Amino acid sequence: MKYLIAGLGNIGPEYELTRHNIGFLVLDRLADKEGLTWEHGRHAFHTELKYKGRVIHLIKPTTYMNLSGKAVNFWMTELKVSKENLLVITDDLALPYGKIRLKGKGSAGGHNGLKNIEQLTGGQNYPRLRFGVGDDYHQGQQVDYVLSPFSKQEIDELTLNMDRSIDALLSFCTIGLPRTMNEYN
Repeated sequence: MKYLIAGLGNIGPEYELTRHNIGFLVLDRLADKEGLTWEHGRHAFHTELKYKGRVIHLIKPTTYMNLSGKAVNFWMTELKVSKENLLVITDDLALPYGKIRLKGKGSAGGHNGLKNIEQLTGGQNYPRLRFGVGDDYHQGQQVDYVLSPFSKQEIDELTLNMDRSIDALLSFCTIGLPRTMNEYN
């Protein structure tokens, strides 16, 4: 079985430890734990993990957040991965910091990266793991908030929260979405 895990974020050092880059951070943590090396491929950094008889392709789009669909669509086609075996990891302002929520489909909820994925892959019916980044911003300041770095307290809790996300994505690839949702939501 083949899977594609797309961690969303923006390339460049100025975005590295920002809330919007949680998808990149989770996949970087998994790659570090497994001793994987990223390669610069078309529209994304790519690496591959073999886990419990599965081949799990990890990508970090280099298209910037708002054009994430370009990378996701390319790699789904290139690797011949079905939408059921795609998991997108993204930040979510509507969830408290560190809380994760898995869903099999749903709206983009104002998230431009998810909107672009919907446009280029043909709809909202793809699994996603939303990582809560909280909503501690003033009205109209959400862009500044998601592009700002994590607070000291959030950084202290980040490793544990990323590890929980990694456990959830590996569970998705081995026992499937419904059972993983029951365990992690």
